Amino acid sequence: MKFVHLGDLHLGKTLGDFDLIDDQKYILDQVLDTIKKEEANAVLIAGDVYDRAVPSEAATNLLDYFLSSLSRMKVSTYMISGNHDSDDRLNYGSSLFSSNKIYISAKFDGSLHKETIVEDGKNINIYLLPFVKASQVRHFYPDTEIENYNDAVKTIIENADINDAECNILIAHQFVAGKGEDPALSGSESAGTQSVGLVEKIGVDVFDKFDYVALGHIHSPQRLVRDEVRYSGSPLKYSLSEANNNKSMPLVTVDGSKNVNIELVSLKPMRDMRHIRGEMAVLLDKDNVSDTNDFIYATLTDEDIISDAMGIIQQVYPNTVKIDYDNSHTKQIEQVDISAIAQNKSFSELISDFYSLMYGCEITDEEMEVMKMAAGEAGVVNETD
Repeated sequence: MKFVHLGDLHLGKTLGDFDLIDDQKYILDQVLDTIKKEEANAVLIAGDVYDRAVPSEAATNLLDYFLSSLSRMKVSTYMISGNHDSDDRLNYGSSLFSSNKIYISAKFDGSLHKETIVEDGKNINIYLLPFVKASQVRHFYPDTEIENYNDAVKTIIENADINDAECNILIAHQFVAGKGEDPALSGSESAGTQSVGLVEKIGVDVFDKFDYVALGHIHSPQRLVRDEVRYSGSPLKYSLSEANNNKSMPLVTVDGSKNVNIELVSLKPMRDMRHIRGEMAVLLDKDNVSDTNDFIYATLTDEDIISDAMGIIQQVYPNTVKIDYDNSHTKQIEQVDISAIAQNKSFSELISDFYSLMYGCEITDEEMEVMKMAAGEAGVVNETD
């Protein structure tokens, strides 16, 4: 059996003001071409299918296009929900879809769902674990002590009927960490010591029973402890922190004897993401300009603020997402002890100091009134501050 492992499609996502639907269709068409070329039998989609719980019409149409294309190619699809998905919405029509070999497990119902493929008289089992929280699992196992996400997933697996003599594959969407080592983070997920994107950490040893674990949730493609436990990563770059990522998807071959072979297939976007840095005049010099259709994050090192910098850069790089500055002024701000600044100062004093630091002059009375009004509406200060 040969399958591709995908995750974190985030269909419907935007990058700043830019719609990514065409970019996402372009990369999914690339996936379809690879499946056809490699004669893959199945696709595993490890959650965060959509970017938000209520997806746009364009996003649902794109998923329909992708799943329909796979069905016409006689390729089986195994898909779970991620923390960005709505369980109910993604689960809609799952019973009907299964007749077309589209298997969806988006809502945990107390058991670990399994689909079995027979190859050369031996079973290859694919287990689908949708994104779960500890509270959801406690509902089905009230007599088991479940304090965190690790306990929850461990309980689900321990209560599943898993035959160690057969080849077992798991699809999951959780924050899984290696032994003493966290995965390399990128993308829109932010991390603390115990969680990523508000999802608690799970130890990789929980998945020891499985011959291949197809993970979603982390956008940077990588293995965890062993080659057979890995994040596919997102197929596109969705944030500046991913600019240097090389996107790929695992092409995995397994058999009933538990042999696993993994090949990483590169994915090339319609529009790449790049971070450029330097003075405006240098960046826009014709000798330095290239790939003008790419998404651009620009860091300007000019000492003076340039009026309408975005408009100027977008004349050359129309898909510029964001501009920031790195100069002596910003370096001075970075060195300021914010906690010391805030001590024993009123809102007006703090705003005055910040304005002076940023612009080198005093804030006017009219500007201060605007700041106070905005802060009052936001509940940051009261009228007497």
